[in-house]
Formats: sequence, C-alpha cells, structure tokens
Amino acid sequence: MMNDETEDLKAAMEKPEVPIEKWNLSQVRSWLNTLGIKKEYIDKLYEEEVDGRILLELTEDFLKKDICMKSGPALLIINKRNQLIDGRQSFKDRDGALGSPKIRLGNNKDGQASIHSVLEKKDFAAKNKQDSSHEEQSSQESSVAVLTTKKDCKPRPFEKQGIDFTYIKHNVLLPESGVFDLISPCHEYKSFSVAAKLDRTRLQAKFAKELLKFATGCLNIRSNGTIHFGVMDSRDDSGYVHGEIIGLSINEKDIYTDALDYIGRSFTSDSEQVGLCIRPPQFIEVMDMDMKSTEKTYVVEVDIVPSICLVRNKVFSVRLPNFKESANKVEFEKTTIYRRNGSKTEPVIEKDQNDFYQRVRDRDAQREEVEHSRFMNAPDISQDLGRKLTMLITNGKKCIEKEKWYILVTNRLKPDDLSNINFLINMNIFCVFDFDPDSKVSGFCSEYIQHHAANMHFMQNYRMQSGMSISEFVNHLHLFEQTSWVFCNGRSDYKGNENPCDEMTWIKSKMTLLRESVSLICKQILPKGSFQVIFLLTSQVEKPLLHTFYEFFTDMEGHDDIICICESEENFQKWQSFAESSCGTETVNLNSVIGMKMSHLDATLQQIQPVTSRPSKYLPTFLKGQCLLETREAERLSSLEILSIDHCEETNAEFIENNRESIEQQFYHGGRATWLHFWLAEKRYVGEVIERDAFREISNIVTNTVQWKIGQSHVKSIDIFHHPGSGGSTVARQVLWNNRKVHRCAYVKPSYALVTVTEHAVQLREYDEKDPQECLPVLLLIEDCDDEYLDNLKYELEVAMKNKKVNQGTLCFILISCRRSHDPEKMCKGSPLQSVSVTHKLSNEEKRKFAGKRKKLEKQYQPEFILTFVLMSEEFNQEKIVKYVEQFVKHLLQGIDHKSVVTRIIHYVALLNTYVQNSFISQSHCEAMLALTIHMDRFRKHVFETSLSGPAKLVFIHLRDDKTYIESIRIIHPLVAKEILQQLLSNQEQQSGVAMKLLSENVLLEHRFGKDEFWGFLRALFIRRSRISKGDESDSLFSPLIEHVREHETPQRAIELLKEAYQRSNKDAFFAQQLARLNYTHERFEEAKLWAELAAKQMPSNSYILDTKGQVYRRWFHAKCKSISSTPKTAKSTADAVETGLKAMECFKECEQAAISDKETMNQSGFFAAVEVGCSLLKLIFSLQVFSTKTNGRSEGLKYLLTDYIPEEIRTVWDPFHIRLKNLHTTLYEALEWISDDLSFFQTEITAEDEEKAGRPEIKIKHPIGWLVKKSSEYGEYFSEATALQERLSNPTSLTPFLKRMIIYRLGGGNITSILSILANKKEVEAVKILEDILSLYPSNLQRARLPQTDLVNYIITQFALRCLSPQSQKVATLKDLQTLCQQFPTEKQNCQSSALFLQTLLFWPEDHDTVNERENKYNTVQTAVEYLKQSYWTKMKDIPQRKKRIYTHFFLSTGRGLDKFVHKSKVETITKKLSTSEKRLKWQSGELWKMPEIAKFVKLVSGWTEDETVYLEGPQKKKFPIPALNVASVPCGNENITFYLGFTFSGPVAYNIQVKP
Repeated sequence: MMNDETEDLKAAMEKPEVPIEKWNLSQVRSWLNTLGIKKEYIDKLYEEEVDGRILLELTEDFLKKDICMKSGPALLIINKRNQLIDGRQSFKDRDGALGSPKIRLGNNKDGQASIHSVLEKKDFAAKNKQDSSHEEQSSQESSVAVLTTKKDCKPRPFEKQGIDFTYIKHNVLLPESGVFDLISPCHEYKSFSVAAKLDRTRLQAKFAKELLKFATGCLNIRSNGTIHFGVMDSRDDSGYVHGEIIGLSINEKDIYTDALDYIGRSFTSDSEQVGLCIRPPQFIEVMDMDMKSTEKTYVVEVDIVPSICLVRNKVFSVRLPNFKESANKVEFEKTTIYRRNGSKTEPVIEKDQNDFYQRVRDRDAQREEVEHSRFMNAPDISQDLGRKLTMLITNGKKCIEKEKWYILVTNRLKPDDLSNINFLINMNIFCVFDFDPDSKVSGFCSEYIQHHAANMHFMQNYRMQSGMSISEFVNHLHLFEQTSWVFCNGRSDYKGNENPCDEMTWIKSKMTLLRESVSLICKQILPKGSFQVIFLLTSQVEKPLLHTFYEFFTDMEGHDDIICICESEENFQKWQSFAESSCGTETVNLNSVIGMKMSHLDATLQQIQPVTSRPSKYLPTFLKGQCLLETREAERLSSLEILSIDHCEETNAEFIENNRESIEQQFYHGGRATWLHFWLAEKRYVGEVIERDAFREISNIVTNTVQWKIGQSHVKSIDIFHHPGSGGSTVARQVLWNNRKVHRCAYVKPSYALVTVTEHAVQLREYDEKDPQECLPVLLLIEDCDDEYLDNLKYELEVAMKNKKVNQGTLCFILISCRRSHDPEKMCKGSPLQSVSVTHKLSNEEKRKFAGKRKKLEKQYQPEFILTFVLMSEEFNQEKIVKYVEQFVKHLLQGIDHKSVVTRIIHYVALLNTYVQNSFISQSHCEAMLALTIHMDRFRKHVFETSLSGPAKLVFIHLRDDKTYIESIRIIHPLVAKEILQQLLSNQEQQSGVAMKLLSENVLLEHRFGKDEFWGFLRALFIRRSRISKGDESDSLFSPLIEHVREHETPQRAIELLKEAYQRSNKDAFFAQQLARLNYTHERFEEAKLWAELAAKQMPSNSYILDTKGQVYRRWFHAKCKSISSTPKTAKSTADAVETGLKAMECFKECEQAAISDKETMNQSGFFAAVEVGCSLLKLIFSLQVFSTKTNGRSEGLKYLLTDYIPEEIRTVWDPFHIRLKNLHTTLYEALEWISDDLSFFQTEITAEDEEKAGRPEIKIKHPIGWLVKKSSEYGEYFSEATALQERLSNPTSLTPFLKRMIIYRLGGGNITSILSILANKKEVEAVKILEDILSLYPSNLQRARLPQTDLVNYIITQFALRCLSPQSQKVATLKDLQTLCQQFPTEKQNCQSSALFLQTLLFWPEDHDTVNERENKYNTVQTAVEYLKQSYWTKMKDIPQRKKRIYTHFFLSTGRGLDKFVHKSKVETITKKLSTSEKRLKWQSGELWKMPEIAKFVKLVSGWTEDETVYLEGPQKKKFPIPALNVASVPCGNENITFYLGFTFSGPVAYNIQVKP
C-alpha cells in the first residue's frame, strides 16, 4: 500500500526539479532526517506544519526559542537551508555546469546529469498484506524518502603529482566519461569500499586488476585517463549517487604503491613502457564537513599518460591478477586486449581484433598531433592582477576606505615575505586568525607588533560569559582599540597550555571554538559590509584553514567580502578545490588573486591606501623640540585620541581630492567637526572654519593657566557650557587643534574607566621625556560628562602626580569640559574665571563672519545642504527659525509616500532625535528594514543611499563611530527632527502612535548589530527623565516622550505605551517600575501595586525598585487620608488608611535592608520615606476621636503606642495593626538614628549622577540636615505630652526619662547631627537658650544616672556645642568632667558607637601643657579610638570611591585650651558665606582658604613629617600617628618636615593645607 509521502515523491520524481518552496511537510521531514537532526525536533517541526515555504522563513531564534532546539542543530538547519538557497540563486542559469546546485528527485540512469541533490526511496515489503491499520501506518512511516544535499566538484588537476588538493565527502564528481580529445582524461570510478577492508594480498590483487584493466584500455585507445578509488560507481548503492566521493580508510599507503609490481607479471611484453605510462598512486584526502568521524580517508587516483614515444605501434594485452578463494592464491586470467568504449573499459572481441590492429597507426597519428599541438599553443595572456587586486580590496573605489575593518586569516609567512607587509601595517586590521604557532617569535605577529599594539588571544577568549552584553565583551577584549591576534593552533612561546596540534586533533578540540569565534564576530560584532576577510595563503594549506573559510563563508552568507591571496599556485590548489565545493568555480576565481609576488602585492596596495606611508606622529616636548610617537604606543593609549603636531599630514593626495568637498559639506550639513576638516582648512584645501569669540576666550584662559604659580594644583579645569547646536563642541576642538604644537593634546573617548583614562593621560604626559618634573601640560577634552566624573578624574590625576612626586605648583593637566546646557551663561556664574559660554547669540564680529561665510557657502551648495549653518547664522531666532524650519520641512515632505519603509525610518529617527540627545539608528538597522540583501555588499553605501528617498537624503546625516567605524544616521538638527515628527503625523495620528509602531518593528528591535546602543536609546526614550543638571531645559517626572503623551494625549495612552515597551524589552523590571510610577501619579493605585510588585519580584534586591513599591503605598496612603480628611476620624473609617500606611512602612524597611546590603550604591530613600510615612501615620492616629476629643486623649494615644494598653474603641477594628503600631516608635527612632549617623560621616547632597539612575529614589532630599532637624523635632513632639513646652522645662523633675528624651528630641538634641546644626542655623542667643534647655533635661548627677550610650553621646556633644557658643554658660561642664563621663562608654571599643569614638578623639586630644606620660596616655586613647573609627568608616564607605572625597569635617583644632581648643566648621563657613558656592569650593580645594587672616588666627598649625608619602603627626613617642591628607595631591613627594591644620571627622583626624617647612 503506497502512503501519501510516497505518492508525493513519485509525483515529484516526474519533474526534473522541485523548488524548495514547493516541498511538502514530508519532504521537509525527510531532508531534516538526512542532516541527522534528532527525531524529537523533526517531529516538533512537523507538528508545527513547517513545509518548504515556511522552511525558507525559519530563523535561528525561532528554532531555539519556539522549538526549544539547541544552538548546534538550529545553526546546522539554517546553514544547510541557506546553502540550498544560495546555490539556487547564484547558479540558476547554469543547469548542468560545474557547481550547479539543483534539487533533483530520482536518479539519472545513464549518469550524465550533474546530480546536486538526490531523493532516494527505500521500499519495505509488508510481511503480511492483511496487517492492521496500525501496522500499515508503521510501514508507511518506515518508507523513508531521504533528501540529501550534495554539491558538484572538479577532480584533481590531471598529472599534478604531490599537489595540495582536497576532496569534500559527499560532493559529486562529473559522471564517468569516455574518450574526448585524448588529452582530456577519461574517468572511471570504483567505490572499493569492500575491497579496502581486505588483507594485503587480496587488496593488492583487486586494486591491480581494476587499475591495469583501465590502464590497458587507455593505452590502447591512446587517451589520458584517471581511475578513482573511493568514488561511488554503482547506481544501486543505497543512499549514494554516481560519482559521490566517499573515501577509503588507508593505514598503509605502500599497499597501493606496491601493487604496481603486478605490471611486470601482467604484461608479457612492454611492461617497462606500461610502467612508465602509469603514474604512481596519488592519495587525495577527503574532508568530512559534518565531522561525524575524525578518521582520515582518501581517494586513491592513478593517472594514465600514453605518451606517443612509449606506445607507438603497440597494442597492449594484459593478464589480470585475480585472487582465487578456492586456491587461496593469486592467479592470472587469460591475456586480453582492452579498450575504452564510452564510459566503460571493455575487451576487444576476437572478430574485431584484426581491425583494431590495423587502426593502430591512425590512433598514433592522432596522439602525436594532439601532443604536438599542446606545445604549440599560444602562451596565455597574462591577467591584470594589479587591477583585480585593487578592485577586490577597495570594493571598486579608487582607494582603500579608512573606516573599513579587515580580518586577516593566514598561516606561516616566509622570511622574505615579512619584509613586504607594509600594506598590512597601514590597514585597519580588526583581528588576525593566525595558524602559525611561531608567529609571535619569528613570524607575522613579531613584525606587526613592532608597529602596532596587538592583544594576544586564543579562540576560547571569544567565548562570551553568561550575562555579558556585546559591548561589555568588546570592552573586555579591547576590540576596535588594538588588533586582536588570535592564535588558532597554539603559540610556541606561551607558557600556558596552548601547544600546536595536528590536523585531526585540531578538528576534535578546536573546531567548535573556531565556529563560535567566527559566528560571534560576523553575527554580533561587525555588521555585514563593514569588514572584509582576507585569506593570505603563504604556505601549505591545511584542513583548519579550510574549515575557517567554510565558517566565514557560512556566517557571512556568501563570498562577496572574502578574498583569497596566494602567490603559489600549488598552495592554492587545495584551497580552490575546497572553496569550489561551497561557492563554485567562477566565484572562487573572481575573488582570488593567484601568482602575484608579495613584493608586487605590497607595492600595489600601498598606492591605493589613504595614507602615503607608515604614519608618523610627532609630539611637542618640554625643551621645545619634537619626539616621535610610535603608532603602537598611541594605540596602547586607547582611551585617548591623541593630536600630533603633524596630525593628518600622511593623508594621500588622491584621497584629499576625492573627499574634501564631502567632508566640508558634511560639517555644514550638521556633522561634527573632524580633525581632518581642520587640517584641510589649515592647508586651504577647503574654506576656513569660523573661530567664534569663545575660542579666543578659552585660548586666553589656557595661556594664563599654564603659567607657573606657587601652590597651584597639578590639575586645572576649564568649563565650556553651550546651547545645543551652537558650535560649542567645534570651539572646544578648535582649541585643542590650535594648541597641539605647543602642548600635548588629546580627546578623552567616552565609556572608558577613570583609572584607564588617568593611566593613559599620565603616560602621554611623560612620553619620551627625561624627567616627570619637566613635561608639557596635557590638554584633555572631555565632552558631555557630569561634575562627578570630572571631579573624580581631577582627583585621580592629582593622586597620580603626587605618586610621581611632581613638585607643587607644576601644572600637569588642563581638563577642558564641554557640556550642553539650556542656560550656558547661568552655568558660568558658578566659576566665572574658568568658564566660557557658547550661545546661539552672535556678537557683531561673529555676525559679520557668519554672513560672509554664508554667502560663500550658498554659492557652493543649495540652502538645504547647509541648513545647520543657516540656523546658526540666524542666531536660532525663535520666530525666524520656526518659520524657516517649518517651510524647509514642508517643502521637503511634499508628496512623500507616507506608507513607504523609508518614511517610517525617517519618522523613527525623528522621534529618537527629538527626545534623546545624540541618538541615532545604525545603518545596519536601516538596511534590515529596507531588506537590502547580501548582493549589494560590494557597493554597500551606494546601494543604501540610492534606496533612500530624496527627502531622506536631505535630512539624514551619516555618522561613523570613532571606535568601531560602524555607520549610523541621524537627522541634521533636533529642531528639524521635531518639525518632521509633527508634519509627518496624519490628522488622527499622534506621537504615541509613532512610538507604538517603532515598538512593533521586529526587524529593528531584534537586529543583532548595534543592539545595545539601539536599546539604550529606547530605554532613554521611555525612561530617562529631563534634568537641568544634565543640560536639559527643565526637570521632569518622566521621560519627555511620556510627559508629552500624558499631557497632550491621555495618561491612559502613556500607560499603554509603557506597557508595550515593557513587553518588547523582555519584561524589563525598570519599565515595570516606570509603569508603577505613572499609575500612582495618576492615582491608579491598584495597577501601580501590580506593576511595583512585578518589578520587585524580578529584582528583589534592588533598593530603588523596592523604594518605588513603597512609594505606591505611600501615595495611596496619602490619598486615603485626603479622602477622609473632612469626616470624623473613627477606627473604622481610618482602618484602610492605617493598613496602607503600615504596608508602606514594611516596603521601606525592605528598601533599607537592600540598601545596606548593596556594596556599590547607597540609597537612603527608604530611611527618609519611612520617617515621612511614620510621622503621617502618627498624625492620623492622634486625629482619631478617641485620642483627640477626650480630656486626656493625647496621653491615651501615647499610652496606646508605648504600652500594652488598647482602648476598647479600636481593639477589634484595628486588631491586625496593634503590634506594628506599637513598634512605630522604635522604627522611627532607628531610621532617624541611621540618617544622623550617615550624615555625621558624609556630606550627602544629591548629585547629577544620583539623579540619572534609572531607579532613582522618588523622595529627593536636597538639604538632608535641615530635613533631619525638622523630622527629629516632629518625632519628639508626637511622643511628648501636648502640654506647653516651657511649662515642662520649668519642672523637669516631674517628667519621666522617656518624656525627657522626647522633649530633647523636640528641642533638637536627639542626635549628633541635629545638635551640631543648632550651631550653624540658629542665632547665637536662641541657640544658647535651646542648648541650655536640652542640658537641663539630663540628670544632675550623670555619674550615678548611668545613661544609655546614645544619650551620653548626645549630652557630651551638646556640651561641645554650648561651649563653642557660650563658654561662660553655667551649664557648661569642664573637660575633666566630660572625660570622666567617657569612662561609661564600653571598654571594648568594637561595642562603641561611631559617635562615642569620635568624641574620645576630641576629649582626649593632648594639651600643650600635658606631661610626657599624660600626653602618651591621651595619644594612646585617641589612636585606639581612631583605629575603630576607621573600621566603621570603611563599612559605611562600601565600594563607593566618590564618597571618599565627601567625608565631613566637624571641628578644627584651635589655639585655645580645654574644650576651647576646638572650633566648629560653622565658624569657618560664617567667614566664607559671602563667597559663591564654586568660589568656596575652589578655595577649599586649592588651600587658599587657610591664607585668609580671619581663619588663620583661630586655627592651630601643627607640625609633622612625611615618610613614603604618608603624613605623620609630631607628638606621640611610642607609636607613630598617621594623619590622612584630605587633599592627597598636597602631600610632598619626598620625606619632608611639614606643618598642617587638623580637622576632626568620623574617620579620624585629617590634615589640611600641608606645607613644607622652610
């Protein structure tokens, strides 16, 4: 019974070809079977109804995600499918020719067709015709139709002995052939699969029999011939086709060679001549691409060459050897004459022998004629290899692209070749796959690293760690910065376990690594068309090199960007035979340059490189000379783009001529100024670049700054604040360009670690200088960085110069910070002497310059091509610009096809450029949307640009990444982008609709190249809030797009948009967080709760997300309180609000714990929010009728909160809350104490960096000390009686200890931060009164009272504060009394609070009049306290280096005695309060503050010394007392005697204003 599958196959077999898209489910399943795919995967695809049409659409992601297939089989299916497709596309017009890939069903019996793929059918007879239907079904399933993919290939070149040639297993040779022209060999195939396993005697007899029979036939007919053993000859062999290469397993090759000894015994005469005509056997290795076996197999081939001089007038007869099993020996058959007849070797029958003999002379004559004509042919016309090479390398351009990346695959270079690799030295080599283990010692690598920096890698280095992004991986391997040198077969000089191995071991152990490496580069790092792969074959080609080609060919989806260069034709043969099996003869020949000497290759390619020679870079030196900056050294300083004196001088004249106009147009069209543009303008190849007034201002500041000044810091900074699009970046770059000949200048590339930038900057400063003391200052340009980054960079550079022992007063670095701002002039007020603003407004001189330049440009270009310059020349006047841009865009978009893909791209880019600063879409993403195929790669950019519409060409500007050279596009100006976004919207369409469409573009969202950057822009589009501190116009609650949608459309639409973004971002927790925020902002609390819980579930340890969860309940709590504000408060009416408030407290508690556990950030929001909600809860509780209307309601409320008492009115209704509400006092106390403790250690003002975090806290406390004072007082007020405060103070003995503590809190004495703030924020008289009131609440005899540690600390610090304000106050205790009280602190210092340890450093600081013993005892106490203080400090510090510079100094050592020897920092700040914040900070940092006479008169100068760059205090005799310097750079380099001022912090004493004693 014939099943449906068999019927389909039978129908298909009647057609010569079946297109893939016509395959049915069964045929696809059969094809998958041939690939060895697991049955479970095949069944799953069958269930999913994958037929031929769907097979063409399959993606690797679909197979892995939806079918749950492993990466290996998924990759195999896609690659094999692509091979079928590529073959049909490339060769569809060459049916039957070599390499012609077809899908043929069935076998051609005469063997003449070139069979590329064959369908074989195995029929299984049913054992019983009356089987059940189940058995019939089983029988049908066992009738398997096997579809195999096999490619045509060419045989080894005839009579080429010992050449490096390879066959691919399962490829198909041309069918066996007969005599054609006597010179072209006829071919005969023998599978020999059974015979090859025989013993030596039987095998030799069988081999000799087949060989001598074929040879005799060829000799008698006078035709060349080749017999192939290991190639299928039978058409009945199951699973194989005629001519299919199988290969033989051969352990002893001499078996086949020695078999030729039968010639002497098989030919009774002329055996010598026969032996000369039969060439020795050739063993051609067979490669198994599926690597199912690592056993070596071969095709054995023997060539027959009947030279006329040997065979003239002869007819050869042979006695063929035959092993007789019955006799168990070799016997010889009767003598027989054989001849070739068609594709067969047949005996000449007796009746035809006479005629055969008579025609010998005719055959001799024919043979002689063809041999003669063979040598008389005209010589081959030489190819123009130089032009071919040029066209291949340049993709048809006139010179090599500067931004093109090259991947080099090579083996061992000969010593002579190493002197001719200048062309490689000047190319942008991304990586080298080097198969020479000695390359680092004596090969290509050793030569290359003399000129360039390179990182030595192995293939396993290209395995990405789990969770690592592509950008992180690229940074990890320093790709694009220096050449990655991948040693593919070991490295002889390496001491690790990386030894070379033989071919088969390599395939077993390294093949997978190669596949992963190539796939990662081609599919995730380098976009298609941005790179070219060059195979430079300089020695014998081995299997690993061939496999490398196959992997690149597969992953690059074609041969378009793969070039083979090989001087030796012999080395090329093996490569050619292998490559042809993948892409055909013509393609291989077109993309190969064969026979060109390396020296000629070098000379040819140097002529077309954009640089004239090996580029040399010269830097200025301290002694006004110049030094050569080696290219490899410049590359090692990868975080810096270094400007040399002769920058761009090496540029090729032809390159200048071809590109100068486009470079200038790109700039005036809106592109960034490039160094090449400045150089072209300097050399007058293009027009001058206008120098704005700000350029002169900055140049003057630089000139003044570099002058030596006593006591100046090693690092100075200049700030440039500019309006977006005003040319601020151009001005900054002009400053660098014009200073490159007198200072060392460099641009700091973004995204490099501070430590790396610092290291490279220091190396640049000292490069080729003799003395670190005598070096030129380095100008470093940093663009769009925040204050935190700039401060940290200054700090790191200062430390580096200190470590280098550079003398004070020597300027080493000038940091030019260029940042955009919507109010540049206001930003400059903070530091007017070191800041310059660049605005849209032009001075009169600038107007004149711009007007003249505009006239010149309008003669060269159409106005739309210089739009950005036109906008600048109009000073971005709002009315003029709006009208101009509106008309420009309206004209531009007139008649545009709103449904076209290009218009969609314009819309998406406009959306991103409107809302995300510096955003773009990569050209690779655009090409994916436009569905530009691989066939355009040779002229990639041209095809992309021609695919754009006219409007798109005008509004898009092409960008190149400085590091990767990957191309991208953006709209020429944000104003144009905004106008395009509006005008492209239809009447019904809104901006949210465009964003929704963008999120639905699977091609863009899933495109693998530049994915990190693209998703970074999307995250910014939906999440990043506007910040004035980052140069935005205003602060916002949400991203500007979401703000626009919720204000100009509807909040619901904004929510829908964020929901879609959440889904498309793989359910990113931060998108869920934004949804929670957006919902609670619009009081959709149920939805907000769901989103917050979802985010917290995904990231349960993220304190910022937990904070958002708490904020949901906090906002909800306040909303519920508001809703009942006008009604009487009962237990029932308030129960819901109380529950919500308590839930908020729980969430903030989780946030606190997560923040403490986090070692990299410090999120204080949970503590602040807990106090806020706690106070609101207390307000609600005390507003209840039961606690507010009764006579003793307040006391009743406190009794409820602080004892086990529960009023009957709330007992039942509030039953779930009682325990938590009674803990409210403790919860608030702990949060307030933690905040106070943290503020005691550090200054904690909100920074721009904090504001930029995606999960930034919702409560932003700008003045945390003032907030703490207020909330501490509020807390004390709630937990103290409502009776008048003064009445309570007049009779403190009537108060309980708890009430006293709460009143102390209410007055501001509850923690050290609140107490010390009284010094700074209250008038002196008022402050004294408050402090005295606080002290009056403490027991009169503290020695007997034994206060808790916290209360004792607060008492002592209150005494300090009062002493600072009113030393004569009767409440002031003596120093001795306070020292005595300190004995109540725990004797084990680890049990002391930080504040207690801090007080001990103050109270026991030695006096000048102390005896030696008293002094030593006090120093011992202080040093012990400091030791434990530092432990607390480092625990608080975590891994947050920026907080190191924000340690807070509370007191300074003064000239007084006793408690008067300390002065609070508020006194210093009182003197400096008239200064601006920036001036104040500058004076603190520079040390100028201490030179102010008002300050110098009351702070005490102490003595010490430095030793190994550590400051020590003079005084202690037994143990040295190190004092950290607050400004590390101020520590002298040598061992010096010094003076300094002492400050007291919670990390111990610190040194200010360190000066070397004269």
